[in-house]
Amino acid sequence: MTNRALVLTTIVILLSPSTPQAAQQAAPQPAQAPPARPTVTAVRLGDGESILIDGRLDEPVWSRAVPAASFIQVDPDNGQAATERTEVRIAYNQKMLYMGVICYDSEPDRLLRFQRRRDEFLSSDDRFQWVFDPFLTGQNGYFFETNPSGLMGDSLLSPTGNNRQWDGIWTLRVERTDVGWTVEVEIPFSTLSFDPKGTAWGINFQRTVRRKNEDSLWTGWARNQGLQRLSNTGRLQGLSGPSQGLGIDVRPYGLATAEAAPGSGQPDARTEGKVGLDMIYSPTPGLRANLTLNTDFAQTDVDQRLVNLTQFALFFPEKRSFFLEGANLFDFGSVQPVGGGGGGGGFNKPSDNSLIPFFSRRIGLDTAGNPQAVDYGVKLFGQLGRQDVGVLHLRTATDGGVLGEDFSVIRVKRRLMRQSYAGVLYTRRDSTTSGATTLDTTGADFRLATSGFRGSQNLSLGGFWLQSTNPLGTGRSAAYGLRMDYPNDRWNGGMIYRAVQEHFSPAVGFLQRNNYEEYNPYFNFSPRPRNNKYIRRMGFTADVDLKSGLTNSYVSRLWNLTVLNIDFHTQDSISVLVIADQERLDRPFRPSAGVTLPVGSDYSFLRYRVTGGTANRRTVAVSPTIEWGSFYSGTRTQMGADVTLRARPGVIVYLSSEWNRVNLPEGYFETRLYRATPELQFSQWISVVNTIQYDSVSRVLGWQGRFRWILKPGNDIYFVYTHNWQEDTNLDRFSTVNRRAASKIIYTQRF
Repeated sequence: MTNRALVLTTIVILLSPSTPQAAQQAAPQPAQAPPARPTVTAVRLGDGESILIDGRLDEPVWSRAVPAASFIQVDPDNGQAATERTEVRIAYNQKMLYMGVICYDSEPDRLLRFQRRRDEFLSSDDRFQWVFDPFLTGQNGYFFETNPSGLMGDSLLSPTGNNRQWDGIWTLRVERTDVGWTVEVEIPFSTLSFDPKGTAWGINFQRTVRRKNEDSLWTGWARNQGLQRLSNTGRLQGLSGPSQGLGIDVRPYGLATAEAAPGSGQPDARTEGKVGLDMIYSPTPGLRANLTLNTDFAQTDVDQRLVNLTQFALFFPEKRSFFLEGANLFDFGSVQPVGGGGGGGGFNKPSDNSLIPFFSRRIGLDTAGNPQAVDYGVKLFGQLGRQDVGVLHLRTATDGGVLGEDFSVIRVKRRLMRQSYAGVLYTRRDSTTSGATTLDTTGADFRLATSGFRGSQNLSLGGFWLQSTNPLGTGRSAAYGLRMDYPNDRWNGGMIYRAVQEHFSPAVGFLQRNNYEEYNPYFNFSPRPRNNKYIRRMGFTADVDLKSGLTNSYVSRLWNLTVLNIDFHTQDSISVLVIADQERLDRPFRPSAGVTLPVGSDYSFLRYRVTGGTANRRTVAVSPTIEWGSFYSGTRTQMGADVTLRARPGVIVYLSSEWNRVNLPEGYFETRLYRATPELQFSQWISVVNTIQYDSVSRVLGWQGRFRWILKPGNDIYFVYTHNWQEDTNLDRFSTVNRRAASKIIYTQRF
């Protein structure tokens, strides 16, 4: 059976209903009856009744709603009542879901509220967060958050993590009072996917009092659980007859650009005007279809530069809006991250991005990250019965000598029980030129997970298999793996196995290396000293990564040992690591210009790293790092620091620097990287972000200034200016390489 026939057969099996009754349901159903949960009931607005979103909660409906309250601490005193009271009330009408939140505070003049810009991280601020699981899947949902300045943050949740780049259409207002702060939220039902006939949603809330370093939840407050573990949500009841309308969003945009590239022989500015259209349609309550025409991503943030002293390509995340909506439904088990126990924080094994079978940055961007013209794109994603479905097709135009291509992706996952799934993936890449080779990748994955192991412990087992096209026809173009994880608060560990054959190359994916077999056991112990006035938590970690060639010759052996990690009650931290590494080069390695390490050489090196961090709630927060020791045939010393200056709410400067000094018999070199990001956040609606970067490898100084004005959610004005200068070390000056100014207007009309 061919790979294509196999994946199509599997898709049919996964999409098929388990019973005749299930076949008649267009919306997802919970995998099993949930246990008893705390509930909050939404109150329907009466005829002629309305809510003005001003943060004051003075409408009569709020006095009729029974609040969700009695929050319980996660930290510092797990299981004890929160020291500051929180009440959440919910109301709705046919089109809108409303939330009224009162965050009582005994010292309201000590509220921390530095951030205002949409989707900024709130590690410095007081905050209120909540999640929805409209289909009670226990796996996929929505995350929202705000702070006393009225910041709006949101993301999509899935078993493989959260997608913070998603921007839903909703609004809120905050009012600061003499008893704390209040929040009034309005979320159109058309922003969310849900079953209109459903009687309950999953819901949960979290409150952070930053000056006390206190987190509390409405439910799921055990440290092994946490807000984003959707299997532990409470229940929202009382919704009757909410409507998504016709389920149609129309988003036209207009774009004007002026661009010059003196460094490439184009000193005069070239101007261009462009219009395009995005349309979103919901054929069922759980499915959404996106159509994009004449697509442009001029408003996208610039990538953060990195200095690469490894043998392999660096990973840069997707930031373009078309690819981000519903992106969690395309996630695959080969990149499944491991959490550190939910609400308790602590050790988190980083997500492994070395093998991603579908990586959307392969579409519409060349290898240097420069945008290619996109003619059109179509995407269908959401829930269909017990299946999570994602389908994508996009065509890029022939542009600047780069041939146009067609990209297609199909992803189906069938939910099993409360936290498990089995799924398939198919990707395809075709040149629009006739006679060109078609590349495709077929895969399957599964995840079996529970939060009830040995009472309330988390345990999961996952695996995947992938097969790619091999134009040489010589076979050995597969990748496969298994992993077991025990991600809990005090004890955290697991085992990962993976093999990537020598001709495996994902058609629309990201792959750092092939032709290896990997064993990666890891273990973490994080005790919490009792009654210690200073230390909240300690951590000790062993993470071993053994890679060998498929012929059993070793490729690398890496031991990461966290000798000591301390988190203080003040939110400061310090960590000491020892890193032992052995590597065999299977190809010449050129860490710097004029410095080449030969193929076949074996190297052993021992390194030490000390990192620290002051609390983000401070006006000046500093996170320094120093690392030193052997490096291949010589030595390397690395120093870096991240500094955040918060002059006042909405005025923030992020500074980052990294310096490497490498001394090898083959040559000596240094690298430097500097980044400054001053932000003016006038309100949650208007912001100016400047990103200034320089690295000594490319010797390019870059600046991007990005102005965003949210007229109302869904309607935006952007002005983005980008300028790059090349350093001429002989003349001790910088000359312009290119510059670009772009203004873009986006308008959303909902039906």
